[in-house]
Amino acid sequence: QLQLVESGGGLVQPGGSLRLSCSTSGFTSDYYSIGWFRQAPGKEREGVSCISSKFGVTYYADSVKGRFTISRDNAKNTVYLQMNSLKPEDTAVYYCAAETYGSSCHRGVYSGMDYWGKGTLVTVSS
Repeated sequence: QLQLVESGGGLVQPGGSLRLSCSTSGFTSDYYSIGWFRQAPGKEREGVSCISSKFGVTYYADSVKGRFTISRDNAKNTVYLQMNSLKPEDTAVYYCAAETYGSSCHRGVYSGMDYWGKGTLVTVSS
């Protein structure tokens, strides 16, 4: 069973930065993708970013391009999401999710992801 644990959420002022971490374990396949999704109250869960294990191919939602950066540290089995220039509309619970094989992650489609973390809350407010 694949396990994902998010950390790094918190309260930050508009224009500030946060780095989220997704610690992974139990992966036996050499091909998988790790993505970040978020869900604000009353809204659909949406894809934020994704990175593949084999080729490092990335996906970013249009709303975060130029502000967020996803990266991997394979030695630590950890995926990061560096979030800069944060806006109030970025406020949401951020989830880390894994796709063992498929294309959902790189399309920002949450329904196709196979495993999920419990989420970490990011609040952008003055």
